[in-house]
Amino acid sequence: MNPTALPEHYERTEMDAWIALSVAAAAFQTLRFMLQKQLSTATLSAGGATFSRFFYSTPIILSLTTGYLFWQNASLPSLSLAFFLYAFAGGLTQILATWCVVALFQQRNFAVGITLKKTEVLQTALVGFIVLGDPVSLTGFLAILTGFLGVLFLSRKNGPATGRLLGSYLNRGTALGLLSGVFFAVSAVGYRGATLEIQSDDALLRSSVTLSLVTLGQTAGMALWLIRREAGEITRVIAARKTALWIGLSGMAGSLCWFTAFTLHNAAYVFAVGQVEVIFSIAASALFFHEKITRLEFIGIAFITLSVVALVFAV
Repeated sequence: MNPTALPEHYERTEMDAWIALSVAAAAFQTLRFMLQKQLSTATLSAGGATFSRFFYSTPIILSLTTGYLFWQNASLPSLSLAFFLYAFAGGLTQILATWCVVALFQQRNFAVGITLKKTEVLQTALVGFIVLGDPVSLTGFLAILTGFLGVLFLSRKNGPATGRLLGSYLNRGTALGLLSGVFFAVSAVGYRGATLEIQSDDALLRSSVTLSLVTLGQTAGMALWLIRREAGEITRVIAARKTALWIGLSGMAGSLCWFTAFTLHNAAYVFAVGQVEVIFSIAASALFFHEKITRLEFIGIAFITLSVVALVFAV
């Protein structure tokens, strides 16, 4: 299947659908990161908080996918080698990206941490073009670039001047944010590539089957890692189930929205609209974590908001 070609029945309603799905995914992802921030700073390690997202998602998405296949009277579609390669790349880099974000929360406040992660948009555009040939228009690129300028404002570390211009930007928090963006970019393109390998016109079937297999693999892989490297952490994840269960539920809902949007449109555009997550994170930062947002951070947020609005009208 040609990933850049749109089916003939790709009408305005479907274009509206990928935008709505991107916004919904951003909302669910904000909730999930809020819960992971709470657990990673009080109960679990960064690895444990990351694992909880996959561990509690697995039974939910497997049940939903099985139920959907039964309801549609459909069988599991045939899966190619390319599907598994794309899915493996997406699953592994999503684990690394999530780990970076959870670790980042211990360096910067919640809203800034989420925004630094949003460097994934520019990087997804580049990776998507190289791997899948997904094009980005000039208008779309300018909108994405505007959002990146907002990220630069938000990446400046608060505190006394260091005497060096780059010194205020080159810090552990910024590095983790940028690295998470790299991993999320590869992950998004991997997932889009995997869903496009499934021969079906049903976007929800393609996304749910892909998400089920990826999440199952992520859970198994992280469990083996934690058993070897962080003895007792899985027990703590189970003990924290009252909160961790909601991490799994919100993570599954967000991923299903992302995956379905990826089947309908260019991953870079999906992530660009998903930058509304920054607005959601501001509310969470102020209302739940009582963190102060600085003037520079508000300027950066304004740039990102402008970027999202411009992109919606450009597509």
